[in-house]
Amino acid sequence: MNDDLDSAAGRDLDSATGRDRDATAGRDLDFSGQVVVVTGGARGLGRGIATRFLRAGAQVVICGRNEPEELPAAGAMRASFVAADVRDPDQSGRVIDAAVERHGRLVVLVNTAGGAPPSVTATVSPRFSTSIITLNLIAPLVLAQQANAVMQAQESGGSIVNIASVSGLRPSPNTAAYGAAKAGLINLTATLGVEFAPKVRVNCVSAGYIVTEQAHLFYGDDAGIAAVGAIIPMGHMAEPSEVADVVLFCASPLARYVAGANIVVDGGGERPAYLDAATPRSADQ
Repeated sequence: MNDDLDSAAGRDLDSATGRDRDATAGRDLDFSGQVVVVTGGARGLGRGIATRFLRAGAQVVICGRNEPEELPAAGAMRASFVAADVRDPDQSGRVIDAAVERHGRLVVLVNTAGGAPPSVTATVSPRFSTSIITLNLIAPLVLAQQANAVMQAQESGGSIVNIASVSGLRPSPNTAAYGAAKAGLINLTATLGVEFAPKVRVNCVSAGYIVTEQAHLFYGDDAGIAAVGAIIPMGHMAEPSEVADVVLFCASPLARYVAGANIVVDGGGERPAYLDAATPRSADQ
């Protein structure tokens, strides 16, 4: 397996260190012959996850409401696409069925589809909140049920990775329904980790701030993104590949004894506000 890209222009370089973030990622994780479904794999974090699995040799099926102009690819490997709105159980079921029909089995499900636009909690409609909770909590539950039915019948079992958010672990202003849904997803992961084990492992990755094509909706222009990155101990907002590496770990044999866990991938969180607001006296005062 070769994780090196063909040109420097295509590499994912760390803005602070200049190191190639893709240089070692996935090198020791071989998913050749494995079949992976990534919901929401057409863009953003989902696309980054799909691409990482492709680089590791997996057969990847992505889904979304609209097929992207260019499917995720890595070398000779290219994802296949199924049109589906995962909020509809019949459509999500067709995604699982398509993966099995095309490749004979299903080894990994990554529930990435989700998100929510900023909205003022005091005035947002019940219909909007219901839609957000359905997308971010109910859909992953249903997909996990559908994937589990396939995986339990396989000798090798399988792995399910839910993509949650730090919004499920702390206040989530202007995305209240989203934060509540992600909190539910973390609890759901722990519950399914008990119910589906030992044959199917279910884990969760709670991501922090990520630079995607929609980052400007929350953080503003490049200056805003850089300013937000400056409050993170690691010094920058995550690239999708940095979260995808952890997803790969969760789905791999390296995590064979990890079930029901929530792994927080947020670069160390946020610098505590009191450090800048406080005016402590020195020891000799």
